[in-house]
Amino acid sequence: MAAREIDPRAPEPPYRQIAADLAAEIERGELAPGRPLPSEKELTERYGVARNTARSALAVLRESGLIYTVTGRGSYVVDPEPADEDKRQDD
Repeated sequence: MAAREIDPRAPEPPYRQIAADLAAEIERGELAPGRPLPSEKELTERYGVARNTARSALAVLRESGLIYTVTGRGSYVVDPEPADEDKRQDD
């Protein structure tokens, strides 16, 4: 997971740059469904940002439906495939 440089002069705020970077990793399969994302602390170290910035980036991903968060455990990539039960209901 190579982090991209955060450009503080870019028109896009740092939290959106981080969210875009993580979303790209999800799309490429580097962050697989059901697997945990880096913690807020790990994101702060990886991108050199404040914890609130990392938290905001995760919120963007959560709002877009790419991840879900379990309190006290972390954030995980959503499985885009419907569960077997859902597949059977469509048959």
